[in-house]
Amino acid sequence: MRSISLFLSCITAISSFCAAELNLTESLSSKQILPSTFKPPQVFKNVNLVRTTNLDKAYPRETINVIIENIDSKPQSDYYLPFESGLISRVGGLEVKDKKAAAGSGPFNVEVVEYDSFSPIQFYLIHFPEPLAPKTQLTLGISYSILSANTPVPASIGQLDRQYVQYTFNAYVPSAYTTSKQKTKLKFPSTDVPDYTSLPAPNADGQVDPQKQGSTFTYGPYDDIPAGATESVSVRYEFTKPLTHVTLLERDIEVSHWGGNLATEERYWLTNRAATLANHFSRVTWQMTQYQSPPTSALKQLNVPLTIGSLNPYFTDDIGNVSTSKYRSNNREAMLELKPRYPIFGGWKYSFKIGWDADLKNYLRKLKTGDGYVLKVPFLEGPKMPEGVEYEKVEVRIILPEGATNIHYQTSVPHLSSSTSVHRTFMDTIGRTTLKLSAINLVDEWRGRDIIVTYDYPWTAGLRKPVVIFVALLSVFTATWVIGSLDVSIGKKKAKAV
Repeated sequence: MRSISLFLSCITAISSFCAAELNLTESLSSKQILPSTFKPPQVFKNVNLVRTTNLDKAYPRETINVIIENIDSKPQSDYYLPFESGLISRVGGLEVKDKKAAAGSGPFNVEVVEYDSFSPIQFYLIHFPEPLAPKTQLTLGISYSILSANTPVPASIGQLDRQYVQYTFNAYVPSAYTTSKQKTKLKFPSTDVPDYTSLPAPNADGQVDPQKQGSTFTYGPYDDIPAGATESVSVRYEFTKPLTHVTLLERDIEVSHWGGNLATEERYWLTNRAATLANHFSRVTWQMTQYQSPPTSALKQLNVPLTIGSLNPYFTDDIGNVSTSKYRSNNREAMLELKPRYPIFGGWKYSFKIGWDADLKNYLRKLKTGDGYVLKVPFLEGPKMPEGVEYEKVEVRIILPEGATNIHYQTSVPHLSSSTSVHRTFMDTIGRTTLKLSAINLVDEWRGRDIIVTYDYPWTAGLRKPVVIFVALLSVFTATWVIGSLDVSIGKKKAKAV
């Protein structure tokens, strides 16, 4: 027993030593804590602001283009962006860029500021790369999505009924600064908008809002809106499509130098936030509609585009293998079409996993000098649907070869948290170093973002597993020979007579 305990202690010490060698780039987090009485200093003025809200998907996508001016006597580099406390936890993928910057310029650094939890307003803090001089202007492009924002009204409908959803927002764009002129444009998926809020007071053009033009509504323009002004507005429009919401996505990417393979597996916990069924589900009615394919709020199929050249895809759920899947692969596309065991109506849930292999050389490159490697993989893949898919939480694990050290990562996905651990599999000794990245409130439009991971992997580390296998087999044969040579007979052998 002592020898076993000593062996386990040695393994633990080696693992701790390897983990200590990691040089991991951590994501930025807020170090500023604001008092409950905090108000952003009035050093900026919004000269002109235009907000565009796109409602053609299951989640609203907002884009704010605003010209700001430094009205203070000193250069300023911090711009506060307010949100209601109940809304900021559902804002995802927030990015801020200079609209007039050269192509390829990266987004500004943005962080959530720690604030009094009882305050109705919370803030994002935008850091400019260079301070804005007094009396100069800057054009900001702010974009983000809002998860779980659309509410079905009515909450329950018949199996063949059309679905309507309601979206509530502030007619005045929330701002910590005075806005000289602003307006909001809403783009609906169709012209079927039976209910909406009309504002009685005329806008700056003397017209009553909203102004309708086809499937676009406009609120504003409004002049001289003070900081913190609110005016609640609701719109109800036809959206007979699923509201696909993934509460958790676990994504594993395993790198194998020996096999030259990149294995990916994704595990989904999915729900449909659409209107629930007012009556019991009818399988007969559902089968009859399959020949006509009318609009439905039920989720009946998922299309997953894969990288061209992907191999061996599979699709399983809690019960087992699902045969209702199809994989098309050629020189132009690789599409995995999935059909759940049952149509997922509003309030229904479905959990499943998919996986596939790919040639590692398409993702990995060795540096010309040293033992360094560069791995470039997508942060998010998964289904791509016309109505969109929203992800409440995404966890990505990149499992590197055993013996990989000096790990760094880089990605444009905002507000990440990262950690490292050791993943042990068959015939491992110290285990494989695993980089785990977690993000919240993402949507399928982030499919094009990559993770770039650099690490060192000396050639001697690649010999660890063959040596372990050889020693293990040698030990088994030696133990077999020793046991076979033992005399296990009962009693003493009689001497032969002369």
